[in-house]
Amino acid sequence: MTIGIIGLGLIGGSFARAFKENTNHKILTCDQNKSVNLQAKLEFVSDGILEPERLQECDFVIIAVYPKATVDYIKQNAAFFKKDAVVIDCAGVKRQICKEILPVAKKNGFIFMGGHPMAGTQFSGFRHSRSSLFKNASMLLVSLEENIKNLERVKKLFTQIGFGSVIFTTAEEHDQKIAYTSQLAHIVSNAYVKSPTASEHKGFSAGSYKDLTRVARLNEDMWTELFMENRDNLLLEMECLEKHLAEYKKAIEGNDREALKALLKDGRELKEKIERGK
Repeated sequence: MTIGIIGLGLIGGSFARAFKENTNHKILTCDQNKSVNLQAKLEFVSDGILEPERLQECDFVIIAVYPKATVDYIKQNAAFFKKDAVVIDCAGVKRQICKEILPVAKKNGFIFMGGHPMAGTQFSGFRHSRSSLFKNASMLLVSLEENIKNLERVKKLFTQIGFGSVIFTTAEEHDQKIAYTSQLAHIVSNAYVKSPTASEHKGFSAGSYKDLTRVARLNEDMWTELFMENRDNLLLEMECLEKHLAEYKKAIEGNDREALKALLKDGRELKEKIERGK
């Protein structure tokens, strides 16, 4: 098959590398940065530049750019997509993208699935991309029932490059859950390092500090767009966290050892229960 990839940052670049390493598919790529396009060709990650008119060659198209840029690109180039081609975005929010693009796909005869690879690092850009990024990760997909005949071939495509599972969901469920599992974690990490003590931690920190602060080093342009697109769900998660932090603060302020112990015990047992899958 021929696979097109729009955007050669960490995710798009890793998709290109993974397909090249694990399949025999032809890979056409495009990035707004011309030097990245050249680098992809020099590293034999790309078989050619994906100009809009070449979209008609692609059986699959993966779009790995920001949400608004994703919508703009698909709308501007809708007429170029091959009939029955599968187009999948990689943005971290799904409701607005699916709402705007599903009618465009239906009108122009291609298949759109909202996608979100659950993989990444604190670094961005093509230079940090790697073919192993998706190993054992899950790929989230939003698809209409009418596209069910394509689900198996899409699932096969992603498992070929290392994904451990492909999970089908709705745009609403995706955005609600991702507010907790990803977006809240990034906000907490980013806020946590704003303590004056952060600059003095050297020699006094270990795994817990590293784990909690890893994603503080984020791309503020991308994450601002993601947070604002999903602000209703994110605000609910932030309010929940604030409520629980207030409980711990009240116990410590009141020198209430039993209350604090009970809160800590409750959190530990809940984590254990979650890990057991119950």
